[in-house]
Amino acid sequence: MNFIQKEIEEYAEAHTSPENLLLKKITRDTFLEVLQPRMLSGHLQGRLLSMFAKMIQPDTILEIGTYTGYSALCLAEGLSVNGKLITIDKNVELIDRVNGYFSESSFGAKLEMRSGDAIKLIPQINESWDMVFIDADKENYLEYYELILPKVKSGGYILADNVLWSGKVIDASASDKDTIALRRFNKALLRDNSVEVILLPIRDGLTVVRKK
Repeated sequence: MNFIQKEIEEYAEAHTSPENLLLKKITRDTFLEVLQPRMLSGHLQGRLLSMFAKMIQPDTILEIGTYTGYSALCLAEGLSVNGKLITIDKNVELIDRVNGYFSESSFGAKLEMRSGDAIKLIPQINESWDMVFIDADKENYLEYYELILPKVKSGGYILADNVLWSGKVIDASASDKDTIALRRFNKALLRDNSVEVILLPIRDGLTVVRKK
């Protein structure tokens, strides 16, 4: 995930608005107590998610892949007054931790975590979305996209994380299932005439999709 020099990344973070105390706590706890802490969105990307949400001011946000709740709390900063965010994750071991963080947040009443397989849960949610953030198992990115796109409002946005996959998407020797799935996902978006797409080389790659 290191696409730029460490010193440049540190400079960028130093010149980016700071995370709040709860987000700092989540970062610390995650690195000390949870497996695969590199999955955390982190300071720089978290501020970007917050900025996007504040520009869009969504009434509804769907997040696919909660992990320890960091990105959900960043996105919630931009929710409209009566907005809500639903986040889905299949790791039942993180439910109590995430709900604990949500309860500490001023946005807690706007946040709902659902546990289970997103492919099964998404069709059960009777909602249209202003904003969606996909950050779950890479193998199913395209299926998630195809499930949610009809429910995204015209002018709504879909964000997808890890689309560069540590640079493996351009490594001809990489043939693992996640890399192959992400290549398919990235190509499929370009073929979809119903959306506009930009892939940003931020952290591990972040794609921004706007539905026409």
